[in-house]
Amino acid sequence: MTNLTDDRADLAELIYRLYACMDEGRFDGLRTVFADEISVRTPGGLASGRETVIAQASRNHSTGERVQHFVHNPLVEVHGDHADVRADVIVTFSDADAPEDRLAPAPRRTLSERFRYEAIRSSEGWRLSRVDATPVWETIG
Repeated sequence: MTNLTDDRADLAELIYRLYACMDEGRFDGLRTVFADEISVRTPGGLASGRETVIAQASRNHSTGERVQHFVHNPLVEVHGDHADVRADVIVTFSDADAPEDRLAPAPRRTLSERFRYEAIRSSEGWRLSRVDATPVWETIG
């Protein structure tokens, strides 16, 4: 039997892992985040199916920019083997001209989004089955 507190912590960590993979360009790691039947709606586009979603994430986050996602205020509701998560995410986009061990220039674009996720419990643990983003604000320069 699972513990509700453990489920909530596992689901928050799943969201954090999603963005760590994208920020670090480890797109193969997204296979441990997404369910086979994942569907995604973000400013980067619509996609369905794990491999299609991973390809879209790779395409949209491999643009020669440094990307950093800040996840905050995750609210997790668990309903047996299904869960709903709401979180706010601020993402910064900086030019990648600086070497990896040096600071990048200030972000050229910052975007705030409100995300709603659905997750399912699988034999491998929790996996995201839906990601839905709503832009809130943006700054350029």
